[in-house]
Amino acid sequence: MAYRQYARITEFLEELEADGELVRVRCEVDPELEITEITDRVSKSRTERWGLGGPALLFERPRGSSIPVLINMLGSQKRMCRALRAKSYEEVADRIASLLKPDVPEGGLIEKLKFLPELARIGRAVSSMPPKIVGSGPCQEIVKTGSDINLFELPVLKCWPLDAGRFITFGQVFTRSPETGERNVGVYRLQLLDDRTTAMHWHLHHDGAQHFLQYKKRGEKMPVAVSIGGDPIYPFMGIAPLPPNTDECLFGGFLRGKPIELVRCRTIDMEVPADAEIVIEGYVDPSEPLIVEGPFGDHTGWYSLEDRFPKFHVTAITHRSNPIYWTTIVGKPPQEDYHMGKAVERIFLPLVKLTIPDIVDYDLPTFGVFHNFAFVSIRKTYPYQARKVMSALWGLGQLMFTKIIVVVDEDVNVHDYDEVWFHVGSNVHPGRDVVFCEGPTDILDHAAPVCGVGHKMGIDATRKLPEEGHPRPWPPLIEMSPEIRELVSRRWNEYGIDL
Repeated sequence: MAYRQYARITEFLEELEADGELVRVRCEVDPELEITEITDRVSKSRTERWGLGGPALLFERPRGSSIPVLINMLGSQKRMCRALRAKSYEEVADRIASLLKPDVPEGGLIEKLKFLPELARIGRAVSSMPPKIVGSGPCQEIVKTGSDINLFELPVLKCWPLDAGRFITFGQVFTRSPETGERNVGVYRLQLLDDRTTAMHWHLHHDGAQHFLQYKKRGEKMPVAVSIGGDPIYPFMGIAPLPPNTDECLFGGFLRGKPIELVRCRTIDMEVPADAEIVIEGYVDPSEPLIVEGPFGDHTGWYSLEDRFPKFHVTAITHRSNPIYWTTIVGKPPQEDYHMGKAVERIFLPLVKLTIPDIVDYDLPTFGVFHNFAFVSIRKTYPYQARKVMSALWGLGQLMFTKIIVVVDEDVNVHDYDEVWFHVGSNVHPGRDVVFCEGPTDILDHAAPVCGVGHKMGIDATRKLPEEGHPRPWPPLIEMSPEIRELVSRRWNEYGIDL
């Protein structure tokens, strides 16, 4: 398959504009609150033209800056798929599944030998993905150090009224383990403190925070680079729930069908995408006391309250000669991050099923803001299987944060929320089918009495077996016979009923 490559984001935007997926806002607009209110209305809209999420927005004249602001770029399924170089999320999931477990043909030796070229193709696909170090890149056409550094030249948004200040929200934060040299790319927010420092908001469970602890143990300053812009796949690459010690740049290369080119930073020992729009270089000093960060209007729909995080010192800002500042807002869903989260859900289904083969499908509903709910269907064959699946999910990567898991039978459509709740109401006996446990929670879960620690609930809404404490016969679900359904569908126009 040939993948569309973008020399810079303007080529991607030209495609969006040609398809009517981009709106240029040419009047002056304030990055403080005004852009958020415009974007919030657009991202929550559902129209025949754009579907859910509205168009991408390019604010050409943000007040106080000469740099245009791009937002809601990935704020629809159509644009998210375009960034992934795919027609659907399932197409990407199938590519991952084929690498994980290719279908080996049955039969004798000859049939299996014919399959070897396919194995070689998969091997070449994986081996061609490692990032490539290049000597220079457009992200360093302009280099600012020393007294030339001024973060407020960037049109950084203040998103919500009670936010503590302006926050960089869509930067890919590059860190490296001092012990193994392994790179990590995460999307962490940065609150501007002054023209040369920010707060670095990474949670304890994030790899960037683990790298910070390693530097603290060694008593060394930690180099950090924040890359903004570049290939439209980069933000998704940064949020993907990859296995530990997996290079996000490797995954990004796989998604785009071409290795990511990295260029060495000017003032720190770190590499960043050569095609980025803007790069902020600097360091975190673990010997410094943590500083107050927040409040911040978060993806939960509530403000995350102030807390203490490391201070990030900027040593250089490099950028293209005519950069575009990418940003996003989060808040009560749906927002742009909803579409990114839905892509994660669909694309990583093969990995989840590989680990927990009982699972048929799952859905992280919009109202659950990624970690409050998970609806899971299973192919049930033995007693208490639903509980086994709950336990497995609570031990699987970022799904460990899921507060409430609902398990249903395989014939239930987990993407139809009314159908899921129908089966909860029908099949659940609360004293028997609801289980509780304790464990780590998302840092942003304000309902947990202790930050990062709390209770989880599992609801078994499957049909019950006698061994699960239900000796009564389980009734059949009411369904019309296929023959009558087909008959009525065929004769519908005869009935004169306009529905």
